[in-house]
Amino acid sequence: MTYYQLWQGYTVFALDRVIGRELKELACQKFECDLASSDSIDRFAFHYRSFDEPLDVLLNIAGVMAPKADDALESVAPSTLLSTFQVNTFGPLLLTQALLHSLLQAKSPKLAFMSSRVGSIADNSSGGAYSYRASKAALNSIGKSMAMDLKEKGVVVLLSHPGFVISGLDRTGDTRNNPEAVTPEEAAEKLWKVVCAKGLAETGTFWHREGFELPW
Repeated sequence: MTYYQLWQGYTVFALDRVIGRELKELACQKFECDLASSDSIDRFAFHYRSFDEPLDVLLNIAGVMAPKADDALESVAPSTLLSTFQVNTFGPLLLTQALLHSLLQAKSPKLAFMSSRVGSIADNSSGGAYSYRASKAALNSIGKSMAMDLKEKGVVVLLSHPGFVISGLDRTGDTRNNPEAVTPEEAAEKLWKVVCAKGLAETGTFWHREGFELPW
């Protein structure tokens, strides 16, 4: 989504655990941040506050997914659960907490979380993916709570589902063979349009990249 924000005139701060080639090529502020580390999150928050600027939009996009064989009922281990929740659930909460003061300084602040349809309890018809599914369901709960806590302060909070995306998240390669899979660029463009289109009337809701609402 960084490209589309830059195109629309935003000053973008892009975070990643390691700054890779594609991120280096973008004309934005870059900062290495590990969402599994509260110290790393605090270092970035301190860095951002030094600019003394409001934060108009906070996009929590980071995510990890264990291999299917390691995330099944018979095999999922405490270490897999912890590492998945650290990045997918705890990290977005703690990053938002660390940047909340700056977010509240914006005129029309927006806060979006990259969730997943597999985090929908109502939509679960396949089972499996225990750590990943639970981490995204928990993220949805956190996002909904934030929407309630921050509505009176004018913050729009959205949960989003990117659909099948050809990326490094699925290490099995199954997604690449899915006919519904799209490129990261297409998913990002559509998700950004959803974020831009929603206001306080839709705060605390869950959206597919194609623009339709998803059940919890």
